[in-house]
Amino acid sequence: MGLKIDSLDKRILSILTRDARVPFLEIARKCNVSGAAIHQRVNQMLSNKVVSGSQFNVDPIGLGYGTCAFVGLVINLKSVYTHNEVFKKISEVPEITECHHVTGKYSLFVKIYAKSNEHLRKLITDKIQAIPEITNTETFISLEVGFQRQLPVES
Repeated sequence: MGLKIDSLDKRILSILTRDARVPFLEIARKCNVSGAAIHQRVNQMLSNKVVSGSQFNVDPIGLGYGTCAFVGLVINLKSVYTHNEVFKKISEVPEITECHHVTGKYSLFVKIYAKSNEHLRKLITDKIQAIPEITNTETFISLEVGFQRQLPVES
C-alpha cells in the first residue's frame, strides 16, 4: 500500500500544499520538531511517492495562451503498442500539457493550450490529426476554470 502517513506527515503536507516554498525550518517550528525531522519526513514521502517534486506553475495566460481545450482522440488499435506510439507522438507537441488513456468513447484525452482559436485549429489539424493512428477527434473549449485544487490531506 505504500507509506503509512501519520499526523505529522499530514501536517507537513497541509503546509506544503498551500505553499511549497515554505522553508523546512519554518515548517519545523510550526510542527514543534527539528528541521532534520522535516527533511527526513519529506524525503521519505518523496521516496514512497506520496509527493512528487516541487515546481512553479506557469500561468498559460501570462505567456499568451488564451485558449484551453480538451480533445478526445479515437485511435485505430492495430497493435498493443499503438497507445505507446501515440503517447510518444503526442508528447512532441509542447502545447499539449496532459494526455490520459481513458475509458469510454475516446482512447486518449488531452489538455491543450493555444494562443487563439486559429492556433488551436492548426494544432489539431497539423499536429494531432496528422498522426496516422488517430482516426477521429472531438474538441471541447474551456470557457472558464471553475476551480483547481490538490487532493485534500485527511486528518
